[in-house]
Amino acid sequence: MRTLRTVKGLALACHPGPTVAVTALVTAVAWSAGRSPAGCLLVAATILTGHLSIGWSNDAIDAARDTIVNRRDKPVVRGLVSRRTLAVGAGVMLVVTVPVSLANGVASGLMHLLFVACAWAYNLGLKSTVISWLPYAVAFGGLPSFVTLGTAHVWAPWWATAAGALLGIGAHLANVVPDLADDLATGVRGWPQRLGRYARLVAPLPLATATGLLVIAPPGAIGVIGWIALAVVAALLTTILLWRNAPFLITIAIAAVSIISLVLRGDALV
Repeated sequence: MRTLRTVKGLALACHPGPTVAVTALVTAVAWSAGRSPAGCLLVAATILTGHLSIGWSNDAIDAARDTIVNRRDKPVVRGLVSRRTLAVGAGVMLVVTVPVSLANGVASGLMHLLFVACAWAYNLGLKSTVISWLPYAVAFGGLPSFVTLGTAHVWAPWWATAAGALLGIGAHLANVVPDLADDLATGVRGWPQRLGRYARLVAPLPLATATGLLVIAPPGAIGVIGWIALAVVAALLTTILLWRNAPFLITIAIAAVSIISLVLRGDALV
């Protein structure tokens, strides 16, 4: 029973929603860019190991703050897994993700390791600064080039890089909004916390711009799929504006719809 509780705690502490979503979406983009099945599996393993290190380190570092505000959604607070276990797991995955990343090629691997480094920097302290948005922008802005450098050995087009950065910034804002009160109570003063209630209103702006870039900027006609994607995302953005504590899954859905529309257009990224 203790082992099962620990496994459950590890699964919940890795932030499964974003971990599964980012792994699946980046793998789908790699497939659309021409990666072989074996290459797609490598991409999935790369993103997954990196995200496990990020999620576990986040919950290990924030364990004390989460306990103070009784965050019952956190497995450490619920007693499912210890802070030490999360710290060890994060360290192991950090070591593992280095060779797995570089197996994609040196340039591609370094782009993914930049993503991981940005996330760890955020966890270790940048989340409490006015530039808390920067690690998200750099990390997600680099993901398209992680795919293209490992597939066609070229940098991603400007619009893909910009869209990735904007999706990261929007995700940062939307992710923090439901926890603003708890963050302020424990001394976290990042960019969204400084915006306060305006963070919910600002979040749709980078998300909308990112969607526009992913649908409109690639070469060729937008097509029916593109217009449907824009309509769906518009509805989801409206939900964020009207629903004070809209779940973070809506933000993931916006990213998913935008990226899937890009994937369905074929090799637009390379």
